[in-house]
Amino acid sequence: MTKTFIIEDGQTPTPEQLEEVKAAEREIQFDEDCPELSPAMYKAFRCSVAQRNRKKKNA
Repeated sequence: MTKTFIIEDGQTPTPEQLEEVKAAEREIQFDEDCPELSPAMYKAFRCSVAQRNRKKKNA
């Protein structure tokens, strides 16, 4: 479940909101559907993201 908090400029989150955010932090769990990327695959992914961002910037 996803919760969304809208915090306006100058407003600080409540202690309860901060506790919920801290409780939601956890490690990434890799499995057969989402394996961890090898260093070569990670490099290829970073390059494709950079190319995509350049195309968006020029459009």
